[in-house]
Amino acid sequence: MSTRLDGKVAVVTGSGMGAIKGVAVGLAREGAKVVTNNRKPGSVGLTAWSDADATERLLTDEDRRLIASISGDARTTADAIIAEGGEAIPFFGDPGDFEVAGELVQAAMDEWGRVDIVVNGAAGSGFGPFHKVTPDDWLLQTHTKLTGTYNVMHHVLPIMRRQGFGRILNASSDALPGKPMLAPYSAACAGIAALTRAVAGELDGSGITCNAFCPRSLSRNHINWRASMRKRLAGGGPEIDALKKRLDDEEKDHQAPEKLGPFLAYLATEEAAYINGAVFTVTAGGRIALYSEISTVAEVTKEGAPWTLDELRTVVPEQLLAGHAPVPTREPGA
Repeated sequence: MSTRLDGKVAVVTGSGMGAIKGVAVGLAREGAKVVTNNRKPGSVGLTAWSDADATERLLTDEDRRLIASISGDARTTADAIIAEGGEAIPFFGDPGDFEVAGELVQAAMDEWGRVDIVVNGAAGSGFGPFHKVTPDDWLLQTHTKLTGTYNVMHHVLPIMRRQGFGRILNASSDALPGKPMLAPYSAACAGIAALTRAVAGELDGSGITCNAFCPRSLSRNHINWRASMRKRLAGGGPEIDALKKRLDDEEKDHQAPEKLGPFLAYLATEEAAYINGAVFTVTAGGRIALYSEISTVAEVTKEGAPWTLDELRTVVPEQLLAGHAPVPTREPGA
Protein backbone atom coordinates (compact mmCIF):
# COMPACT_ATOMS: atom_id res chain seq x y z
CA MET A 1 0.00 0.00 0.00
CA SER A 2 1.12 3.53 -0.84
CA THR A 3 -0.07 6.83 0.67
CA ARG A 4 -0.62 9.17 -2.29
CA LEU A 5 -4.39 9.01 -1.68
CA ASP A 6 -4.20 8.53 2.08
CA GLY A 7 -7.28 9.99 3.78
CA LYS A 8 -9.25 10.18 0.54
CA VAL A 9 -12.59 8.41 0.11
CA ALA A 10 -13.64 6.96 -3.25
CA VAL A 11 -17.00 5.76 -4.55
CA VAL A 12 -16.50 3.41 -7.49
CA THR A 13 -19.61 2.25 -9.34
CA GLY A 14 -19.54 -0.94 -11.36
CA SER A 15 -16.50 -2.20 -9.46
CA GLY A 16 -17.63 -5.77 -8.87
CA MET A 17 -15.70 -7.15 -11.81
CA GLY A 18 -13.64 -6.33 -14.89
CA ALA A 19 -11.84 -3.08 -15.62
CA ILE A 20 -13.49 -1.00 -12.90
CA LYS A 21 -12.68 -3.59 -10.25
CA GLY A 22 -9.06 -3.00 -11.24
CA VAL A 23 -9.53 0.75 -10.80
CA ALA A 24 -11.06 0.29 -7.32
CA VAL A 25 -8.16 -1.92 -6.25
CA GLY A 26 -5.68 0.58 -7.70
CA LEU A 27 -7.15 3.48 -5.72
CA ALA A 28 -7.06 1.41 -2.53
CA ARG A 29 -3.42 0.50 -3.12
CA GLU A 30 -2.65 4.22 -3.04
CA GLY A 31 -4.41 4.60 0.32
CA ALA A 32 -7.98 5.53 -0.61
CA LYS A 33 -10.92 4.14 1.34
CA VAL A 34 -13.33 2.68 -1.20
CA VAL A 35 -17.05 2.07 -1.50
CA THR A 36 -17.33 -0.72 -4.06
CA ASN A 37 -20.54 -1.19 -6.00
CA ASN A 38 -22.53 -3.33 -8.35
CA ARG A 39 -26.22 -4.05 -8.79
CA LYS A 40 -26.65 -7.16 -6.63
CA PRO A 41 -24.68 -9.96 -4.97
CA GLY A 42 -23.33 -12.52 -7.41
CA SER A 43 -24.07 -10.38 -10.47
CA VAL A 44 -22.34 -11.37 -13.70
CA GLY A 45 -22.77 -8.01 -15.37
CA LEU A 46 -25.25 -6.63 -17.90
CA THR A 47 -24.73 -7.54 -21.53
CA ALA A 48 -26.68 -7.92 -24.77
CA TRP A 49 -24.31 -9.96 -26.91
CA SER A 50 -25.67 -10.91 -30.34
CA ASP A 51 -25.73 -14.69 -30.90
CA ALA A 52 -24.71 -15.25 -27.27
CA ASP A 53 -25.44 -18.98 -27.36
CA ALA A 54 -23.22 -19.50 -30.38
CA THR A 55 -20.42 -17.50 -28.75
CA GLU A 56 -20.72 -19.53 -25.55
CA ARG A 57 -20.04 -22.70 -27.52
CA LEU A 58 -16.77 -21.20 -28.80
CA LEU A 59 -15.33 -20.70 -25.31
CA THR A 60 -12.49 -23.00 -24.26
CA ASP A 61 -11.80 -24.26 -20.75
CA GLU A 62 -9.09 -21.60 -20.46
CA ASP A 63 -11.59 -18.92 -21.49
CA ARG A 64 -13.98 -20.07 -18.78
CA ARG A 65 -11.17 -20.09 -16.21
CA LEU A 66 -10.32 -16.49 -17.10
CA ILE A 67 -13.98 -15.47 -16.89
CA ALA A 68 -14.19 -16.99 -13.42
CA SER A 69 -10.99 -15.20 -12.36
CA ILE A 70 -12.33 -11.74 -13.25
CA SER A 71 -15.90 -12.29 -12.06
CA GLY A 72 -17.21 -11.09 -8.71
CA ASP A 73 -19.31 -8.43 -7.06
CA ALA A 74 -18.97 -5.47 -4.72
CA ARG A 75 -18.38 -7.77 -1.75
CA THR A 76 -15.58 -9.78 -3.37
CA THR A 77 -13.85 -6.58 -4.53
CA ALA A 78 -14.11 -5.06 -1.06
CA ASP A 79 -12.77 -8.30 0.42
CA ALA A 80 -9.82 -8.22 -1.99
CA ILE A 81 -9.00 -4.65 -0.92
CA ILE A 82 -9.25 -5.54 2.76
CA ALA A 83 -7.06 -8.60 2.22
CA GLU A 84 -4.32 -6.26 0.95
CA GLY A 85 -4.60 -4.09 4.05
CA GLY A 86 -6.98 -1.46 2.67
CA GLU A 87 -10.38 -0.19 3.78
CA ALA A 88 -13.54 -0.86 1.77
CA ILE A 89 -17.26 -1.43 2.13
CA PRO A 90 -19.62 -2.86 -0.51
CA PHE A 91 -22.83 -1.22 -1.66
CA PHE A 92 -25.32 -3.12 -3.82
CA GLY A 93 -27.68 -1.17 -6.05
CA ASP A 94 -28.08 0.30 -9.54
CA PRO A 95 -26.83 3.90 -9.79
CA GLY A 96 -29.16 4.27 -12.76
CA ASP A 97 -31.86 4.73 -10.10
CA PHE A 98 -31.65 8.31 -8.83
CA GLU A 99 -32.55 7.48 -5.23
CA VAL A 100 -30.18 4.52 -5.10
CA ALA A 101 -27.36 6.72 -6.40
CA GLY A 102 -27.99 9.08 -3.50
CA GLU A 103 -27.90 6.20 -1.03
CA LEU A 104 -24.59 5.04 -2.52
CA VAL A 105 -22.99 8.44 -1.96
CA GLN A 106 -24.52 8.64 1.52
CA ALA A 107 -22.97 5.26 2.39
CA ALA A 108 -19.53 6.82 1.99
CA MET A 109 -20.57 9.83 4.06
CA ASP A 110 -21.97 7.65 6.82
CA GLU A 111 -18.83 5.52 6.97
CA TRP A 112 -16.07 8.11 6.50
CA GLY A 113 -17.68 11.57 6.44
CA ARG A 114 -16.53 12.68 3.00
CA VAL A 115 -16.30 11.78 -0.70
CA ASP A 116 -13.18 12.87 -2.55
CA ILE A 117 -13.18 10.63 -5.61
CA VAL A 118 -15.97 9.24 -7.76
CA VAL A 119 -15.41 6.72 -10.51
CA ASN A 120 -18.52 6.25 -12.62
CA GLY A 121 -17.89 2.82 -14.10
CA ALA A 122 -21.28 1.09 -13.97
CA ALA A 123 -22.47 0.08 -17.43
CA GLY A 124 -24.27 -2.44 -19.54
CA SER A 125 -22.66 -3.64 -22.74
CA GLY A 126 -23.62 -5.40 -25.93
CA PHE A 127 -22.55 -6.36 -29.42
CA GLY A 128 -24.57 -6.86 -32.57
CA PRO A 129 -26.12 -5.14 -35.58
CA PHE A 130 -28.38 -2.17 -34.97
CA HIS A 131 -31.41 -3.79 -36.60
CA LYS A 132 -31.36 -6.42 -33.84
CA VAL A 133 -31.22 -3.88 -31.00
CA THR A 134 -34.42 -4.07 -28.94
CA PRO A 135 -35.72 -1.28 -26.68
CA ASP A 136 -34.50 -3.33 -23.71
CA ASP A 137 -31.03 -3.64 -25.29
CA TRP A 138 -30.95 0.13 -25.83
CA LEU A 139 -31.84 0.86 -22.21
CA LEU A 140 -29.39 -1.74 -20.90
CA GLN A 141 -26.49 -0.14 -22.77
CA THR A 142 -27.37 3.53 -22.23
CA HIS A 143 -29.32 4.00 -19.00
CA THR A 144 -26.96 2.85 -16.27
CA LYS A 145 -23.90 4.26 -18.02
CA LEU A 146 -25.20 7.70 -18.95
CA THR A 147 -28.06 8.33 -16.54
CA GLY A 148 -26.20 6.57 -13.73
CA THR A 149 -23.24 8.90 -14.22
CA TYR A 150 -25.55 11.92 -14.05
CA ASN A 151 -27.23 10.57 -10.93
CA VAL A 152 -24.03 10.02 -8.96
CA MET A 153 -22.53 13.34 -10.05
CA HIS A 154 -25.72 15.15 -9.07
CA HIS A 155 -25.56 13.75 -5.54
CA VAL A 156 -21.82 14.10 -4.99
CA LEU A 157 -21.03 17.54 -6.39
CA PRO A 158 -22.59 19.52 -3.48
CA ILE A 159 -20.38 17.51 -1.09
CA MET A 160 -17.26 18.13 -3.16
CA ARG A 161 -18.05 21.84 -3.43
CA ARG A 162 -18.29 22.09 0.37
CA GLN A 163 -14.97 20.28 0.68
CA GLY A 164 -13.31 22.43 -2.00
CA PHE A 165 -11.86 19.24 -3.49
CA GLY A 166 -13.07 16.45 -5.72
CA ARG A 167 -12.02 14.15 -8.53
CA ILE A 168 -14.67 12.77 -10.89
CA LEU A 169 -13.54 10.05 -13.29
CA ASN A 170 -16.15 8.92 -15.81
CA ALA A 171 -15.69 5.69 -17.74
CA SER A 172 -16.34 6.07 -21.45
CA SER A 173 -14.95 3.77 -24.16
CA ASP A 174 -12.99 3.86 -27.39
CA ALA A 175 -16.39 3.20 -28.99
CA LEU A 176 -17.22 6.88 -28.43
CA PRO A 177 -16.51 7.96 -32.05
CA GLY A 178 -19.17 5.44 -33.14
CA LYS A 179 -18.29 1.78 -33.74
CA PRO A 180 -20.31 -0.51 -36.03
CA MET A 181 -22.00 -3.33 -34.07
CA LEU A 182 -21.82 -1.16 -30.92
CA ALA A 183 -24.39 1.52 -31.72
CA PRO A 184 -26.16 1.93 -28.33
CA TYR A 185 -22.94 1.60 -26.36
CA SER A 186 -21.20 4.09 -28.68
CA ALA A 187 -24.01 6.57 -28.12
CA ALA A 188 -23.74 6.27 -24.34
CA CYS A 189 -19.94 6.61 -24.41
CA ALA A 190 -20.07 9.70 -26.62
CA GLY A 191 -22.57 11.15 -24.18
CA ILE A 192 -20.18 10.49 -21.29
CA ALA A 193 -17.37 12.34 -23.07
CA ALA A 194 -19.59 15.35 -23.81
CA LEU A 195 -21.04 15.39 -20.28
CA THR A 196 -17.55 15.24 -18.80
CA ARG A 197 -16.28 18.18 -20.84
CA ALA A 198 -19.37 20.26 -20.18
CA VAL A 199 -19.26 19.76 -16.41
CA ALA A 200 -15.49 20.26 -16.32
CA GLY A 201 -15.94 23.73 -17.76
CA GLU A 202 -18.42 24.60 -15.01
CA LEU A 203 -16.07 23.29 -12.31
CA ASP A 204 -12.97 25.18 -13.46
CA GLY A 205 -11.27 26.83 -10.48
CA SER A 206 -13.40 25.05 -7.88
CA GLY A 207 -10.81 22.49 -6.77
CA ILE A 208 -12.87 19.78 -8.46
CA THR A 209 -11.87 18.14 -11.72
CA CYS A 210 -13.91 16.00 -14.09
CA ASN A 211 -12.18 13.72 -16.60
CA ALA A 212 -13.15 10.69 -18.66
CA PHE A 213 -11.23 7.53 -19.42
CA CYS A 214 -11.66 4.71 -21.91
CA PRO A 215 -10.39 1.55 -20.21
CA ARG A 216 -9.08 -1.49 -22.05
CA SER A 217 -8.33 -4.61 -20.01
CA LEU A 218 -9.29 -8.25 -19.73
CA SER A 219 -13.09 -8.57 -19.57
CA ARG A 220 -15.90 -10.99 -20.35
CA ASN A 221 -16.69 -9.12 -23.55
CA HIS A 222 -13.07 -9.27 -24.68
CA ILE A 223 -12.95 -13.01 -24.03
CA ASN A 224 -16.15 -13.44 -26.07
CA TRP A 225 -14.70 -11.36 -28.90
CA ARG A 226 -11.43 -13.29 -28.85
CA ALA A 227 -13.33 -16.59 -29.13
CA SER A 228 -15.20 -15.24 -32.16
CA MET A 229 -11.92 -14.11 -33.70
CA ARG A 230 -10.45 -17.60 -33.31
CA LYS A 231 -13.35 -18.94 -35.34
CA ARG A 232 -12.76 -16.31 -38.03
CA LEU A 233 -9.05 -17.15 -38.19
CA ALA A 234 -9.76 -20.85 -38.47
CA GLY A 235 -11.85 -20.14 -41.57
CA GLY A 236 -8.96 -18.46 -43.41
CA GLY A 237 -9.64 -15.96 -46.17
CA PRO A 238 -8.11 -12.77 -47.56
CA GLU A 239 -8.45 -10.85 -44.28
CA ILE A 240 -6.48 -13.33 -42.19
CA ASP A 241 -3.30 -11.24 -41.86
CA ALA A 242 -5.29 -8.16 -40.79
CA LEU A 243 -7.26 -10.28 -38.34
CA LYS A 244 -4.09 -11.70 -36.79
CA LYS A 245 -2.58 -8.22 -36.38
CA ARG A 246 -5.74 -6.87 -34.78
CA LEU A 247 -5.91 -9.82 -32.40
CA ASP A 248 -2.26 -9.32 -31.40
CA ASP A 249 -2.81 -5.59 -30.82
CA GLU A 250 -5.94 -6.19 -28.75
CA GLU A 251 -4.23 -8.83 -26.62
CA LYS A 252 -1.50 -6.32 -25.71
CA ASP A 253 -4.12 -3.87 -24.44
CA HIS A 254 -6.38 -6.37 -22.66
CA GLN A 255 -4.27 -7.52 -19.73
CA ALA A 256 -5.09 -7.78 -16.01
CA PRO A 257 -7.53 -5.02 -14.92
CA GLU A 258 -5.39 -4.06 -11.90
CA LYS A 259 -2.85 -2.60 -14.33
CA LEU A 260 -5.29 0.23 -15.05
CA GLY A 261 -5.06 1.43 -11.46
CA PRO A 262 -1.97 3.65 -11.39
CA PHE A 263 -3.10 6.14 -14.04
CA LEU A 264 -6.56 6.54 -12.56
CA ALA A 265 -5.00 6.94 -9.13
CA TYR A 266 -2.76 9.66 -10.53
CA LEU A 267 -5.76 11.56 -11.92
CA ALA A 268 -7.25 11.44 -8.41
CA THR A 269 -4.22 13.02 -6.72
CA GLU A 270 -3.73 16.60 -5.61
CA GLU A 271 -0.92 16.91 -8.19
CA ALA A 272 -3.37 16.26 -11.05
CA ALA A 273 -5.42 19.39 -10.33
CA TYR A 274 -4.33 20.84 -13.68
CA ILE A 275 -6.05 18.04 -15.64
CA ASN A 276 -9.71 18.87 -16.24
CA GLY A 277 -12.08 17.99 -19.07
CA ALA A 278 -9.73 15.51 -20.70
CA VAL A 279 -10.66 12.17 -22.27
CA PHE A 280 -8.01 9.46 -22.15
CA THR A 281 -7.59 5.93 -23.37
CA VAL A 282 -5.84 3.84 -20.73
CA THR A 283 -4.92 0.22 -21.36
CA ALA A 284 -3.74 -2.55 -19.08
CA GLY A 285 -0.86 -2.97 -21.52
CA GLY A 286 0.64 0.37 -20.49
CA ARG A 287 -0.62 2.54 -23.36
CA ILE A 288 -2.16 5.91 -22.45
CA ALA A 289 -3.59 8.21 -25.12
CA LEU A 290 -5.28 11.62 -25.09
CA TYR A 291 -8.32 12.31 -27.25
CA SER A 292 -8.48 15.59 -29.16
CA GLU A 293 -11.31 18.02 -28.75
CA ILE A 294 -14.12 17.55 -31.25
CA SER A 295 -13.74 20.33 -33.82
CA THR A 296 -14.54 21.02 -37.45
CA VAL A 297 -11.85 19.95 -39.93
CA ALA A 298 -13.15 21.50 -43.13
CA GLU A 299 -15.81 23.90 -44.34
CA VAL A 300 -17.17 25.53 -47.44
CA THR A 301 -19.03 28.83 -47.57
CA LYS A 302 -21.25 30.64 -50.02
CA GLU A 303 -22.59 34.12 -49.52
CA GLY A 304 -25.85 35.41 -50.90
CA ALA A 305 -28.07 32.81 -52.51
CA PRO A 306 -28.43 29.35 -50.92
CA TRP A 307 -26.42 26.43 -52.24
CA THR A 308 -27.91 24.61 -55.18
CA LEU A 309 -27.83 20.83 -55.47
CA ASP A 310 -25.79 21.12 -58.65
CA GLU A 311 -23.16 23.12 -56.77
CA LEU A 312 -23.15 20.76 -53.78
CA ARG A 313 -22.66 17.63 -55.88
CA THR A 314 -19.26 19.07 -56.81
CA VAL A 315 -18.32 21.08 -53.74
CA VAL A 316 -19.06 18.39 -51.12
CA PRO A 317 -16.82 15.60 -52.50
CA GLU A 318 -14.11 17.82 -53.98
CA GLN A 319 -13.78 20.40 -51.18
CA LEU A 320 -15.71 19.65 -47.99
CA LEU A 321 -14.92 15.92 -47.78
CA ALA A 322 -11.61 15.89 -49.66
CA GLY A 323 -9.25 13.64 -47.68
CA HIS A 324 -11.87 12.77 -45.06
CA ALA A 325 -13.95 9.65 -44.40
CA PRO A 326 -17.21 10.86 -42.80
CA VAL A 327 -18.58 7.37 -42.15
CA PRO A 328 -16.85 4.91 -39.75
CA THR A 329 -15.62 1.77 -41.46
CA ARG A 330 -15.85 -1.70 -40.01
CA GLU A 331 -12.57 -3.04 -38.71
CA PRO A 332 -11.41 -6.58 -39.50
CA GLY A 333 -13.08 -8.95 -37.09
CA ALA A 334 -15.87 -6.55 -36.12
